[in-house]
This record gives sequence, C-alpha cells and structure tokens, in this order.
Amino acid sequence: MSSLSPRLQVRVQQKQILTPGLVQMVNLLQLNRLELKDMITAEIAENPVLEESLDGTEELTPEELQPLLEAERAGDPADQGILDVTPGAPDSDAGYLTESEPPPPVSTDATADAPEAPASSDPFDEIDFGSYFDDYLDPGFKTPAAETSDKPSFETFLSSPVTLSDHLQSQLALVALSENVRDAAAGVIGNLDENGYLLSPPEDMATEGQHTLEDVAEAIRVVQTLDPSGVGATDLRECLLLQLDSRNAKGGLAWNIVATHLKLVETRQTKELAKVLRRPMEHVQIALDVIRHLDPRPGLRYSGPGARVVEPDVYIYKDGDDYIIQVSDDDIPVLRLNPQYRKMIDRVHEPDKDVRNYVKERYASAIQLMKNIEQRKQTILRVCRCIVERQGDFLENGLDQLRPMMIKEIAEEIGVHPSTVSRAVSSKYAHTPQGVFELRYFFSEAVQGPSGSATPLLLLKRRVKKMIDDEDRAHPLTDEQITDRLQSEGIDVTRRTVAKYREDMRIPSTHQRRARE
Repeated sequence: MSSLSPRLQVRVQQKQILTPGLVQMVNLLQLNRLELKDMITAEIAENPVLEESLDGTEELTPEELQPLLEAERAGDPADQGILDVTPGAPDSDAGYLTESEPPPPVSTDATADAPEAPASSDPFDEIDFGSYFDDYLDPGFKTPAAETSDKPSFETFLSSPVTLSDHLQSQLALVALSENVRDAAAGVIGNLDENGYLLSPPEDMATEGQHTLEDVAEAIRVVQTLDPSGVGATDLRECLLLQLDSRNAKGGLAWNIVATHLKLVETRQTKELAKVLRRPMEHVQIALDVIRHLDPRPGLRYSGPGARVVEPDVYIYKDGDDYIIQVSDDDIPVLRLNPQYRKMIDRVHEPDKDVRNYVKERYASAIQLMKNIEQRKQTILRVCRCIVERQGDFLENGLDQLRPMMIKEIAEEIGVHPSTVSRAVSSKYAHTPQGVFELRYFFSEAVQGPSGSATPLLLLKRRVKKMIDDEDRAHPLTDEQITDRLQSEGIDVTRRTVAKYREDMRIPSTHQRRARE
C-alpha cells in the first residue's frame, strides 16, 4: 500500500497570456459606433489625463509622451507585440528621458520669448456694433451672431414608442363611464397579451379586482369598442367577428363564414363552403377576400419591437470607378492628453513620488486606449476593403449578385485570427449603394454542387421562396419537387434541407398552401 506524500514536479508549459492592453483592444473591436462613443465618454470621466478635443485636434500626441512613459517601464514582449501591429507605433530604439538626464535648458533671454507688441488698431474696431444695436433693430436685420442661441437637444423631440396599453388607456379616458366600470376596464387592458387577446376569464378578473361580474362584462364590451378593432377577444373567431362588426358587416356572408365555418376557411375548401352556404362561388370568393384582409393579431402593431434605429459604422460609396470606404466617426469624441498633467512627469525632483507614478500610470492607460481605438479603425477598414473587392458585383447590381464569402478566408487575407474578423463585423452596419446592411450579412456559406458553389445560402432561400410564390395554388409544389428543380440547376440539396429553409422562412407546408375548390 503506497502512502500519500507531497511532491514537487517541474514542468515546462506554454501559455498564452492576454495583457490588459490586448484585452482592451479585443473588447473595443466588437463595439459598434454608439457603444464606442459611450465607452470613450466613460473613460474620459474616469481618467483625468484624457480630454475631449473640441476643435478636433490633439495638442499632445501619444508619440510625444511614449518615451516618457517607457523610461521606467520594464520591457514586456507581449506589450511590444501590440505596439508592433499598431500603425504609427514609436520606434523601440527611440531615446527616452530618464531622471538622470537634466531637463532641457530654458532660455533666460527675456526678449527671445516675449510676444510681439500688438499693432495699433482703430478704436472703433473694438466696438461690437452688432450686439449694441440688437435691442433697437428689427429682428429681420439682426446679425447672424446675435441669432445664435443654445437650442434644445434633438433627443428632446424624440417620442417614446406607444404601447398597446397606452393606446387603449388614452381612448378610455374619453369614454363616459362609472368609476367601477372604468376601474374594471383598466384591469381588462392590463390582462391583454401582446396580440390583444384576453389572458384571464371574466370571473378571475372580477375576483382579483374586487368587481362584480356585470361590471367586468361591461368593461370588456367597452374595451372591444376601442381601436384597434378586435382587441379584448378570447379567441380568433371572436377577434374576426369584432373586426367585421366594426365594418358594419354583421350578419353578412363573411360574418356567417367566420361564425360557423371557420374551419373550412383554414383548410381552403372553397367549393365546400359554397355548397354548405348555398351561395354562388363568386360571392364566397368576395367574402373570403374580406376575411383575408382582417388582422388576426390586432395588438401586435403596438406590442412589437418596432423599427430599429441603425447608425451605420461604415459608409461605402462609389467615386468614379473606385469605391470609397469611410469609417463613421464624426460624433466620436477626439481624445487628447491633458497638458497640465505632463508637468508632473517632466519634473525630475517631484516631491510626491506616488503622485508622479499615478500620473504616469494614467498616461500609459490613456495612450493604450488611443492606440487601440486607431487599431480598431484600421482593422474595420481592412475587412471592408476585402468585402468591397469580393462583393463588387453586389454593390453594383444588387442582392442577386451576392457571392459566398467565409470569415476564415478574410482572416487569412488580412493576416489575423478569424475571431478578430468576427468581432470586427459584429453588430456593425455599412451604408452601401444598395442600402444599409449588417457587415455580417456579406458572409455566407456556399451551397454544394457544380452550380451551387457560387450561390450563398441567402440566395438559395430566396430562390425557394420565389418558386413557392409562383406556384399554382391548386397544385402547390412539394418539398421533393422543389429539391428536384434545384438539383436540375446544379445545386446539390436534399429534401430535408429544403424543408428546413421553408420552415425558417415560416412558409406553410404543401397541404396548408393548397387551395381546394
């Protein structure tokens, strides 16, 4: 029996360690323009050395202060690797200023640095006649400078999205009701789902809100009269009947079809409907057309996520025969280094050593951030150049000319890891001559087959959808037939793949698409 005892083992192992600068560069790369702006604003508030240059220029560049910071810093191969791949990185052999070196000499000649005496000027030039006469002249004749004033931010005029509850409550406030019914109606609105259907039965709402069943029933009736028509229903049949009632179609052919033969409508048995209702086929077709224009989810227009506000990170436009790529950084704060803190670094005999070291640390962090921001910009530009070179036909002729393109191919071309390209295109949008697209939209796997090797999956789905849109409704295409057509065009796909694409596009099956006469 062997005994357990502690032992020492010496092993050689290689590990990849990410320095703080490299971690920051990776995090910056995956930020879009709006997120980068927020991140820079937070860094300005946290780091006193960083400032926003209001005139868009930097008084002190990172290259000027890098020798000062590298003087007392131990050499780190990992950090040097980051500086080597950064455009405009300073030379590692540059001379550094150390504490043993004397400060630069200061000129003692008073006349050498003295500013020139201002030239004599006319005293009348010192009078601002525009502001002097502002109170007496007609507003139409005021100077442009006088009309300049602090205007409210544009965000002040942006409206928040109106929810279904807000839309119904605003209408309910205009209806004359008793307090009990009004309170019960507010409870009914609160029990609607995103589609506008009631989630709870009247009995439960009466118990929870401590109302009578009659008040809840009256409240439901009131809510069902509000816009959009169809809200407050308990099922699809009641929702469609409420919409027909709002169009004065109660008792008509469409009303009778929804009330008693909705199942035949779902299975598209038009001939059977005409036979049961004993009405001409033309009348049934008109009634079915009315039903198709009803909204089965009336509340979704207010409950959906709404339109996304997209801010393009890159602008791609054509100038003559060439495409110009421009990174959108107009509203990104331009960083500069606070010149006041540099004096603390320049002082050789600083009494407070801790303060001087803190300032150096803050300067090092600020310089690293500015370099990483520039590195992020250059990486995005290199990726976009590859996109323009490979997707030139798409930019010129539209979506049908989109070509397969893999992230791994672009990474090999620009000499980075595929994860770097993935972060560079993540959540970023490009404004192109064909519209605004997410950068990841241009990357798509190629379909197998002699002709499919040049077809991305996105276009294959569009082709499947077009086949279904052009089919005969009486004899819709099966997944097997669509597969045969694609294979005849040289695209190697299986029936299961076609079915998956159809389900991804939310297209019903062949049985559900068939129109029965």
